[in-house]
Amino acid sequence: MSDAHFDDLLRTLAPQVVGVLTHRFGDFASAEDATQEALLAAATHWPADGTPDNPRGWLLRTASRKLLDQVRGDQARRRREINDALREPNSAPSGRDDTLEVLFLCCHPSLSDSSAVALTLRAVGGLTTAEIARAFLVPETTMGQRISRAKQRIRSSGVPFGPGGRLAPALRVLYLIFNEGYAGSTGPAVHRVELAAEAIRLTRMVHERLPEDGEVAGLLALMLLTDARRPARTGADGELVPLAEQDRTLWDADRIRAGTELLDAAFRRGRVGEYQLQAAIAALHDRAASVAATDWPQIVALYGLLERVTGSPVVALNRAIAVAMCDGPEAGLRLVDDLEPALPGHHRVASTRAHLLELAGDPTGAATQYRLAAAATASEPEKRYLTMRAARLNTRTPGT
Repeated sequence: MSDAHFDDLLRTLAPQVVGVLTHRFGDFASAEDATQEALLAAATHWPADGTPDNPRGWLLRTASRKLLDQVRGDQARRRREINDALREPNSAPSGRDDTLEVLFLCCHPSLSDSSAVALTLRAVGGLTTAEIARAFLVPETTMGQRISRAKQRIRSSGVPFGPGGRLAPALRVLYLIFNEGYAGSTGPAVHRVELAAEAIRLTRMVHERLPEDGEVAGLLALMLLTDARRPARTGADGELVPLAEQDRTLWDADRIRAGTELLDAAFRRGRVGEYQLQAAIAALHDRAASVAATDWPQIVALYGLLERVTGSPVVALNRAIAVAMCDGPEAGLRLVDDLEPALPGHHRVASTRAHLLELAGDPTGAATQYRLAAAATASEPEKRYLTMRAARLNTRTPGT
């Protein structure tokens, strides 16, 4: 078995094992800890000894033993329950997969976004604490504490295992994971490919379980349509390449086709939500042969709908760019000025203003705004890109 297939198998089985143990013993936090130990044991033994004929059963037996070790001080009844589980490692209903329930539990509304993301990546994605810490550029101990606090909050809340109407928070967490993978907010890389890929994998899993939900389909479509542009977002040296300068022949046509089909099917179901609207905007960009050929009026209209649905100032900022492409940079700049109080100090405000000032023929003002944006972002590739834009404009004189 290749390393990639081995990793995929463990990531697929991890939430199933967590779900079975949680059903059995009623303690998500302990079940998740025991599953992580079993995954580490598998990563140690399987490459040397070979993958067992029943890898799920192997993980269940090993995790149950770990759980037994954790509760040896508990009352005899608890030990008897676990010993029964050890004798019947496949006692869960045939074919049962609790992955979606585990995902919903990790995305409980009482958790902060950062805690829900970390817990989802560990319990559902099968990533180790060290891997998650590296992805988010924090010490492993810090990430471990964040995950422990999240599990304790779930344990103390008394939330029952199961979906319980938590689809919306779960979709938001998957959306945040994808965004961080596609456009890292911090660190040296433009992309964190493993995070984006994991978000797509998990969202595809939710879509398989809820194929008629339009927003699940819309989110998966949005991820595919956006990720299709990833091959063109960086240059030979890893530098950031903006949309207007990307080689569109590098975009992934298969992902665009798949995302478009998902979106079209979702629209036919009736009610349209925020992820479908974002996917529709992404589709218009992906279908256009160039920036000039993009249907900007339609994008303005879609951003208007999205702004009414979400009330997000970031959405309004994106709408300002689309308005500028339709009605000129001055029209867009007026909207950006109105938005600044809602996004104080946000680097996207300065970078958007810089771009529009450059389009309006004000290189000096644009260079100043590019430098402000560079100082405010924590993404190293974005900082380099913005600094280079400012330096290039500084070599010009007005009117040249």
